Amino acid sequence: MSLTQSQLASLAKVSTPTVSRFEQAEKNIQLSTVLALLEVLGMTDKRSLVFTAEEFQLERRVGVTFWGQDGETRVSCVISREALDDHFSERDRLKPDAAFRKRRKEIEAFARRKYLRGQLEPDGSVLIRTLDLV
Repeated sequence: MSLTQSQLASLAKVSTPTVSRFEQAEKNIQLSTVLALLEVLGMTDKRSLVFTAEEFQLERRVGVTFWGQDGETRVSCVISREALDDHFSERDRLKPDAAFRKRRKEIEAFARRKYLRGQLEPDGSVLIRTLDLV
């Protein structure tokens, strides 16, 4: 970014010696300082995926569609019928919608991990397949 240590320190609101220690990879730098420096350098990831809506849609042959939110962006998430049957049906005791309701928090957490890793479908959605859960 063509910044001097002094400029970087000023932007991150830390001291110039702190920037020097950061550049030398010293181990005794506070996490908040490292994050401030990385933020100025554009190296932090502010994405998040939260699930506040309780709505979901069951498509018998496809699976369950549910939605997450990343800031202003609504993200479609789908867990395949096969994944529900193979991993969440409790040996066929639960139907897909019941399996989804019972294990929703776990399924949402898995969708969040895929989203934050960038494991998205071409349309930007998250698809959880049975092989993803193995």
